[in-house]
Amino acid sequence: MENNRSAPTGSHHLGRLFLQLQRLERKPRIFGDAGPLTPSEIHTIDAIGMDGTLLMSELAARLGVTKGAVTQIFSRLEAKELVIRAPHPEDSRAVLVSLTDKGRSAYRAHEEVHRQFYEELSTELGEEEIRIFEQCIQKLIRFMEE
Repeated sequence: MENNRSAPTGSHHLGRLFLQLQRLERKPRIFGDAGPLTPSEIHTIDAIGMDGTLLMSELAARLGVTKGAVTQIFSRLEAKELVIRAPHPEDSRAVLVSLTDKGRSAYRAHEEVHRQFYEELSTELGEEEIRIFEQCIQKLIRFMEE
């Protein structure tokens, strides 16, 4: 019996990647002692952790979501004692957000996951392959932002 299936194409692999990313988006993971965090929660922590303190409006812009959406995520993180908000000292309408010690622990644990991924990748790929991989990721991000 003849198999009519052809070898997977690049677009097939890309489709599988997108499906896997969607699955990951729904799956909570544990980072440090923060307990289970959804990808949107840990990426919110990551966005805050990069600067230490930023305006709530800057956080929404960095995440590419509305202020209402970031407020919902932030409230969940606040209930988990991972973030705090404070009034801006010079602008009464602005809110500053930052990480608690527990939030900083989650941030560091998330950074460690990324570091370990790249360390493993570097054992399997050469410098040129990693450079190409990073270029492809940047192109995919631009494509997905459109």
